[in-house]
Amino acid sequence: MGDDKVIRLKSPGTPGAVHDVLTEVLREGAQRLLASAIEAEVAAFLERYRDEKTAEGLNRMVRNGRLPGRTIQTGIGDVEVSVPRVRDREGKVRFSSSILPPYLRRTKTLEELLPWLYLKGVSTGDFQEALTVLLGNEAPGLSASTISRLKEGWKDEHQRWSRRDLSNRRYVYLWVGGIHFGVRLEDAAQCILVVMGATAEGKKELVALADGYRESEQSWRELLLGLKSRGLKVDPQVAVGDGALGFWKALPQVFGTTRTQRCWVHKTANILNKLPKSQQPKAKAALHEIWMAATREDAEKAFEHFLTVYRPKYPQAAQCLEKDRNELLAFYDFPAEHWIHLRTTNPIESTFATVRLRTAKTRGCVSRESILAMVFMLVKSAERHWRKLNGIPRLAQVIQGVVFKDGVREDVEKIAA
Repeated sequence: MGDDKVIRLKSPGTPGAVHDVLTEVLREGAQRLLASAIEAEVAAFLERYRDEKTAEGLNRMVRNGRLPGRTIQTGIGDVEVSVPRVRDREGKVRFSSSILPPYLRRTKTLEELLPWLYLKGVSTGDFQEALTVLLGNEAPGLSASTISRLKEGWKDEHQRWSRRDLSNRRYVYLWVGGIHFGVRLEDAAQCILVVMGATAEGKKELVALADGYRESEQSWRELLLGLKSRGLKVDPQVAVGDGALGFWKALPQVFGTTRTQRCWVHKTANILNKLPKSQQPKAKAALHEIWMAATREDAEKAFEHFLTVYRPKYPQAAQCLEKDRNELLAFYDFPAEHWIHLRTTNPIESTFATVRLRTAKTRGCVSRESILAMVFMLVKSAERHWRKLNGIPRLAQVIQGVVFKDGVREDVEKIAA
């Protein structure tokens, strides 16, 4: 939240203070909204454990006072808040507010707050009530039609962004994914196609966010052709994604020289699903030995060991690994500093884990355009805080075509030998 701008207001009565009734209403409204939301969250938590008792017959979960109050920085000044404390008499479960997590010290900007409220489960009809509590009963312009117009503005913003010129952009790496949300949509077969890219300066950017049909080859081909038609002419060096995507059939039709790297997190999950639970911990450790090996040669040895151990009894698990051997080990031909970024689609998964959590609480049938606009607003907000790649100087070498072996420049390796 480092980009948020916080206006600190002087307290009434101090020299230079500005007595602003609206600001006081805003601040008090924010306190009331936070307090009521947290109380509802605590009540729901206690209700979940209502029937659980201790050995002595006492309620297992009970209120236990309040945590020390703390100040949240907001665009309308500091707001004092306090979270109720809940005690588990068995000492196994801790209550932690998702609305006001312990680390939060600064609120979201208003542009983030509104889509966040929507995806947390506040429908269009509820916006007026939620924002009236925040802004005060006399606040103008909070009708359902106003909120609908606001959402239409988000749709327009996404559409303009989707048509932006890309002739001045170059992406060295791409991460791709097909994201499904736990809400009732107009067409359950649809998902959201996501492309993130790493620039030559090591910055991660959202490249594309669009509707797709079952992550199909045709949907991905249309998306990639759209990127190319808007100026993205140079093929990325490598694309990282889940092996189930229709993306892999579409990619060579549009960016013919781009290498492919399968996500190890997805692959591990797919393999473990084909094994009994009793075998999964050991198998997971064996897979870890492959993709964490220091050299391709060591990875190949660990690869063969896994196949030897599991092929006789669990041929489906072994085949799931073996069929993507080259795509799983492609990262060894790129700088070692970049391996942590290339072995998984974590840049996408970590961002959309939060978005999925919020959409899971959205009630009713949601239009494709609405959910796409909400997700776009949230992801663009999160984009400002995405970490840059490690080893940024290596990106220029990758672009220049420098050959890497086991993560090290081949000419450097020969000198060392």
